[in-house]
Amino acid sequence: MRVLVVEDELYLAEAVQAGLRLEAIAADVVGDGDAALERLAVHVYDVVVLDRDIPGTHGDEVCRIIVERGLGCRVLMLTAAARLGDKVGGFELGADDYLTKPFDLAELVVRLRALARRPAESAPPVLEQAGLRLDPFRREVYRDGRYVALSRKQFAVLEVLMAARGGVISSEDLLERAWDENADPFTNAVRITISSLRKRLGDPWVIQTVPGVGYRFGLPEEGVR
Repeated sequence: MRVLVVEDELYLAEAVQAGLRLEAIAADVVGDGDAALERLAVHVYDVVVLDRDIPGTHGDEVCRIIVERGLGCRVLMLTAAARLGDKVGGFELGADDYLTKPFDLAELVVRLRALARRPAESAPPVLEQAGLRLDPFRREVYRDGRYVALSRKQFAVLEVLMAARGGVISSEDLLERAWDENADPFTNAVRITISSLRKRLGDPWVIQTVPGVGYRFGLPEEGVR
């Protein structure tokens, strides 16, 4: 999952970013509405954590633009305004969820996971394919009933591949979805992570290389190894 955090309180934004990374969630941070719109024009995000009262373009206007342009990302309003009228106003603008400050990071993570499961075609909360079971909430992976310990980045890459349901994901898309904006587009991090992930998951490989295209999740007989 990739998240954009729009928050002008730097200490809070950085704390949220660090906490989300520990949960294998790639998070970018901006401090105003104008910067948020710039990022949204360039990157694809699953969820935008959006403070309503931010400098530049107001958070309400950012939310309205996201909805009008059909950017496909969910919006979680994050604000100190706890009155019912404020919440209703946020939902009327097109927000998908609302969390008031102060908040617990664990609750934010749960809400983000829930929002990310609501694309146009709903996805199951637990992904199960080819003998693998991935639980995004518990951050657990099992292969044929055997627990597999994965690093945060390995988990994030596997989640993106399994969520594609057999579709091919390019290295560029993996870098976009599982890493944050600081990732070097010319890095071999994707290849290295895929290699280490295959070793952790064991034989037969369930991550296949599609030459010149990218990677897909599936058993060898279902694709090119």
